[in-house]
Amino acid sequence: MTEAPAVTRVDLDQLCINTVRALAMDAVQQADSGHPGTAMALAPLALVLWQRHLRYNPANPDWFDRDRFVLSAGHACILLYSLLYLTGYDLSLDDIKQFRQWGSRTPGHPERGMTPGVEATTGPLGQGTGNAVGMAIAESQLAALFNRPGHDIVDHYTYFLASDGDLMEGVSHEACSLAGHLKLGKLIGFYDDNRITIDGSTDLAFSDNTARRFESYGWHVQRIANGNDLDVIDAAIERAKRVTERPSLIIVRTHIAWGSPNKQDTAEAHGAPLGAEEIKLTKQNLGWPSLEPFYVPDEALQRWRRAKDRGARLEAEWQRKWDGYRSAHRELGAELERRLAGTLPDGWDTALPAFGPKDAQATRAASGKVLNAIAPKLPELIGGSADLTGSNNTEIKGGGVFTAGLRSGRNFHFGVREHGMGAALNGIALHGGFIPYGGTFLIFSDYMRPSIRLAALTHLHPIYVFTHDSIGLGEDGPTHQPIEQLAALRAIPNMTVIRPSDPTEVVEAWRAAIMHRGGPVALVLTRQKVQVVDRSKYAPAVGLHRGGYVLTDSRDPDVVLIGTGSEVEIVLSAWAKLKADGRRPMAVSMPCMEFFANQAQSYRDSVLPPGVPRIAVEAAVPQSWYRWVGEHGAIIGLERFGASAPYQRIYQELGLTVDRVVDTAKKLL
Repeated sequence: MTEAPAVTRVDLDQLCINTVRALAMDAVQQADSGHPGTAMALAPLALVLWQRHLRYNPANPDWFDRDRFVLSAGHACILLYSLLYLTGYDLSLDDIKQFRQWGSRTPGHPERGMTPGVEATTGPLGQGTGNAVGMAIAESQLAALFNRPGHDIVDHYTYFLASDGDLMEGVSHEACSLAGHLKLGKLIGFYDDNRITIDGSTDLAFSDNTARRFESYGWHVQRIANGNDLDVIDAAIERAKRVTERPSLIIVRTHIAWGSPNKQDTAEAHGAPLGAEEIKLTKQNLGWPSLEPFYVPDEALQRWRRAKDRGARLEAEWQRKWDGYRSAHRELGAELERRLAGTLPDGWDTALPAFGPKDAQATRAASGKVLNAIAPKLPELIGGSADLTGSNNTEIKGGGVFTAGLRSGRNFHFGVREHGMGAALNGIALHGGFIPYGGTFLIFSDYMRPSIRLAALTHLHPIYVFTHDSIGLGEDGPTHQPIEQLAALRAIPNMTVIRPSDPTEVVEAWRAAIMHRGGPVALVLTRQKVQVVDRSKYAPAVGLHRGGYVLTDSRDPDVVLIGTGSEVEIVLSAWAKLKADGRRPMAVSMPCMEFFANQAQSYRDSVLPPGVPRIAVEAAVPQSWYRWVGEHGAIIGLERFGASAPYQRIYQELGLTVDRVVDTAKKLL
């Protein structure tokens, strides 16, 4: 009897690669939606990275010292899902078959928290690249803070996979420039140079010399001419890992839809199924042993599933290191465990400042004082500003600056890179061990919006310090005066926007921001000085935690005046005038609509009594307020851009005045 020829490693490698290609074709075809070509092209790179280099444990996707892999080219998610299934994560072949369907764990782009093993929610191009930069920052700081001689318990790489589109998007320029400046040596990126976008060849719109661009950022750059050459890919990754003083980019020339006789190297393979006939021809061209959809050869699955034993071994080795570390450095170990668990230290808020009636100041100034009262007791709080540190009051005094030479510094200079800052903050939050914050002017939240939206979608917890919150910034004029930004931020699900009225509310705003879970928090702060509300006369600021609260009341009120931020001063003055005129007004501070919306109806009715006319006052567009004032109420806001002048004159000219509030109340009554 003749024995069957032995399967060589080369044959088995090719079978494993083609398994990924076949799954990509079949899943997209069954869904009648998706991007098969990129996954088919990148299957060889995926095999080398996931079988020879990436440190992970499918049985424990959140093992702390795993390498991070971010698929910035999120449209190629079927590649990632196939790898997760094949290597033994809690993802089944049935999940692959449910690609892009309602309620499945394999959505159209990767979502952190939905699919085991997905490190970041990606898809909007460039975002994952920025996330990876943040993850590398987090790894390097934790290593600097917690590693000790002989105990490198924080020691992992961050890999990302980017497409042409990722590198065209501006956020990747911002983030990668920052990464090069910071010399993040454990950040390794792959650029899938397949030269195809949805419109066609990249020649239509893209002629950058990517290698020189990244070299100018300070990256170590390598080129691979053949994306199917496993040994060359392997050697390039090894070289990148040995470069410790610079991040690395490996440019891999690939061919979209590799193996497809009619659609390889065409835009048709980018964002649509290949079609049943083309899949048949492609499988035959690849020498695939079956035309049955979702066929997975046993030999290939066994080979991929070796990752389970390898991962268990890697984690066990690290666990022994961790046990030794905990024994030698008990307090440090306990502190790292606390930070990774997201547990706040006892007494973190005991040193918060108190402000008296004579402490008039901008809420941005009060925020800086609160930040520096919290920081010594909350070491995981790190962050900075997009080149506006002094204006945003975001410096942790004595905290040092995070640089290529000082990884333990808590202050970050993100440069004029708001979008890159937002994406990096998300990466820091995704990594774990930190509460990151970032500051800029509220008007420039527009530059950050895609990153903010993804933070909300992923339920991350960055804190945004947005200052210069209204026309109150004055002379800089309408280009810098936010009008529609508050409403735009409030429109994002899972987003919490807090606009405190005075320094005392700022204290509670920071307390709430630190304690909040389930999404990002924006602190919206004034440039101009505001008075400190005399809490001996008005309700305590702890009411901020319920979103809206009664500052001062009248028996059987006949009108409710509602304000946020600096406009609460106007509301209180109007309340006093109406009271002196024999009216029965109620004054309400509503610093956070999201908190207020989550209160019981009975509480909301106590703050906004049903049937009583309401007037909302805010130096912004009125859209946010219609829910709260009702059809019989009034909103005093702005439906035009601002102007360049001292802020007092602008408020007067645009009708944000005490007299207008009083007149409006009298008309309603």
